[in-house]
Amino acid sequence: MQDVRELNSGARLYIAVGLLAGAVIALQIAVMRIFAAGNWAHFGSFIVSIAMLGVGISSTVMCVRQPWFERHWRRIASAALLAFGPIAVAANLIAQQFPFNAIFLIADDSQKWRLAGNFVLYLLPFFTGSLFLGTVFLKTRQQFARIYFADLAGCGLCGLATLGGMWLYAPEHLLLIPLMLWLAAGVAWAWTIASRRVLFGLLVAGALAWSGQTWLADSLALTRLAVSEYKGVSYAQRFPDAQRVYERATPFGHLEIYASSYLHFAPGLSDNAALNLPEMPDNAYLGLYIDGDGPIGIIRDLPASQTAYFDYLPTALPFALKQDADVFVVQFGGGLSTASALNKGARSVTVADSNPAVLNAFRHDAGLREFTGDILAKPRVKVVAQDGRIFLSNTDERYDVVDLSLADSAGLSNPGGFAIAEKYNYTTEAMRTYMRALKNGGVLAVTLWNKEEPPKSVLRLYATMVAAAREMGEPDLERCFYVVSSYLSTATVLYRRGGFSDEEVATLKARTRALSFDEIQAPGSQVDAHAADDVMAAYRAQIFGKLPASGDASIPDDSSAATEPGAESADDDMGAETGDAPTVMPSIALARAAWAALLANQWQPFADTYVYDLHALTNQRPYFAAYLRPASLPGVLDRLDLLQDEWGYLLVWATLIIACCAGAILIALPALFGWRGLLARCPGKVGTLLYFACLGAGYIMVEVVLISHFILALSNATVSATVLITGMLVFSGFGSLCAERYLDSARRVMPYIFIAIAVLLIGYGLFIDRALDVVGSLPYGWRLPCCFLLILPPAFLMGMPMPTGMTWLARLGKEQMFLWAWGVNGCMSVIGAALVPLLATSFGLSSALVLAGLLYLVALPAFRALLRPMLPASAA
Repeated sequence: MQDVRELNSGARLYIAVGLLAGAVIALQIAVMRIFAAGNWAHFGSFIVSIAMLGVGISSTVMCVRQPWFERHWRRIASAALLAFGPIAVAANLIAQQFPFNAIFLIADDSQKWRLAGNFVLYLLPFFTGSLFLGTVFLKTRQQFARIYFADLAGCGLCGLATLGGMWLYAPEHLLLIPLMLWLAAGVAWAWTIASRRVLFGLLVAGALAWSGQTWLADSLALTRLAVSEYKGVSYAQRFPDAQRVYERATPFGHLEIYASSYLHFAPGLSDNAALNLPEMPDNAYLGLYIDGDGPIGIIRDLPASQTAYFDYLPTALPFALKQDADVFVVQFGGGLSTASALNKGARSVTVADSNPAVLNAFRHDAGLREFTGDILAKPRVKVVAQDGRIFLSNTDERYDVVDLSLADSAGLSNPGGFAIAEKYNYTTEAMRTYMRALKNGGVLAVTLWNKEEPPKSVLRLYATMVAAAREMGEPDLERCFYVVSSYLSTATVLYRRGGFSDEEVATLKARTRALSFDEIQAPGSQVDAHAADDVMAAYRAQIFGKLPASGDASIPDDSSAATEPGAESADDDMGAETGDAPTVMPSIALARAAWAALLANQWQPFADTYVYDLHALTNQRPYFAAYLRPASLPGVLDRLDLLQDEWGYLLVWATLIIACCAGAILIALPALFGWRGLLARCPGKVGTLLYFACLGAGYIMVEVVLISHFILALSNATVSATVLITGMLVFSGFGSLCAERYLDSARRVMPYIFIAIAVLLIGYGLFIDRALDVVGSLPYGWRLPCCFLLILPPAFLMGMPMPTGMTWLARLGKEQMFLWAWGVNGCMSVIGAALVPLLATSFGLSSALVLAGLLYLVALPAFRALLRPMLPASAA
């Protein structure tokens, strides 16, 4: 008892727990940033699952040997804390020497072993951190609410500190932040237990960890962050004359700009440019890379003798109809759309970008300003430092041209298969906003990369734009769209509010022929929606191994041809001149048939027969990902090498399966090691486990879903994650502290808490998008406090059930259940984190919030089972 009183002696313990918990959260964020910069995604759900699995393993180990942990708690907690820093550094350094390449996870068996090795290595520091926290929880279980407050508040505040540290440290050095927090936690812990030995051990461990991350890594030439050789920045670095001309670490991404004569960024440039231009621009582009992804082309301020170059880009098409136009550029990117609009004589160009780091580079870096002719300072340019979609939804200004061109450097489906990335600029709601921002007769121009075979993202975009136009109430949809593409390069969709006139259609057709683009959709064209049935059947044969109905199992490729009546592309003209039947590439024929189905309101039958899911994007399902339907997964398990661009989506499924298996094993182990006899006196065991399972899954699901939602207002996944983690944990910590006041009346109060949580979560699922649209229109400094206010109500209430349940287990003498319950909570958090992206891509983000609300309702009757008192020994 003396040990317990000593441990509860003051604020020093709370500081130690808060800082160590903060170090664990900071390590999660650092590892996410390392993966984002080095690989193809931040693997958020994967990292969260690893961290929570550390909780599950540590709780299971403590359950099996609880008496031993009770006796040796001081040494165990101290050893676990001292090990955290060196293990975190060693795990990252070893993992980065043997990185896995995500795009080859399916095709290369060695990548699976590398991924497993990374999983185990990064699990180790989270296990040691959880072991320290679990030991402290065990010794302070009678005052769990207070210590849990320190844990949550420390996590949240240190997460916010980590966000600030991203301005100071590049991703490969972010590990220094959890190290600093860990050292501070160690000092507080040594002070708490008054141990000079622990303080000396901390000095030794700190020296090892710090020197390993700094001096040792440099002296041994160890890689702190292994960037995939297939990322854009890796190609740029290998150019013989490559020179990095700008670098800045920010929470909005690690920005790098490279100069090289090998950088040629001509998105959709007509092949005719080289034949007709008297002088092609040389060294016209710099390459902008954000977290290694790119390049986003930064175009040079071209001399007058070279500006004809813009006429051969698809971004110039709307200016064949609109002269002296007021233009709105939805996303500045590298400035290509802005430069094109200025060159084509736009009266004004309003430029939006939600990444302040990009705007800061173009405004203040002398080299960039000289290269671009200080494009953002030109008299006709107005800069809006917020998301273009949100700005347009909150302004009365109207424009002749709204441009959304090549906002994603590598396409809507990243070549690495960036599976679960929110693309709110391309949703039905976003397209409707752009269309409403047009003057009568104004043109919305969307140009995107179109390099997929079979086509996927471009077809989903077509469906989204038509859905938006239909909601606009356009009386003649067929006259509203003109679409062109260049094979395996780009596609451009032009929408005119009110429809194109015959004269405008003739002008666009003439420009299309002059540029040798393929015409996909034009007002007045006649295409049969079933004209590409054979192409669709061949695509199905390619993926699923089923023969087409005609018996022709040939796979469409670059040399395939299909006959298409009524075509007017450059290919068709060539066929007419030679007297042969016109020839069309399979993907072109498919795109034309897709537009015929969309305009005839026959999209659903068309999409149902296609090899991939082609539903329109919405704010609830803002993903250019998860094209493979879940029902189709069993049919492709023996040919996953054909689906390498879906690796991210498949990895989420694998994470869920692993999480379920690991969770079931960890939950069952205590019973298998003799706990069944010890638990005989604990009634309501099933209800107790159900209670903590619902809390673990429900809480993490809300956190992950709201991170995706808040990108609407904050426009950046890293900032959104940090704000949500900070707000959720800090406010939940105060909820935990408040719960201590209601422990004696918990049976009466908690039902109201659970009902309030469920109502809030379901309401957020239905209405939070509208609130975030309003928040996103505010200056960035005001968005953060507004987001925190939105988080406050559910987070505060969600902080109460966990400490209430844990404290009552201790009060009722159910020590056997205490650690088991904590482990169940952690294991179900692993499963919940992996489940959210699957629910979001299949049913929408709100479905996950509704499910979380229902889980809190299920926890209500389970709470009554938890409160059942211990049985006497004779009854057992």
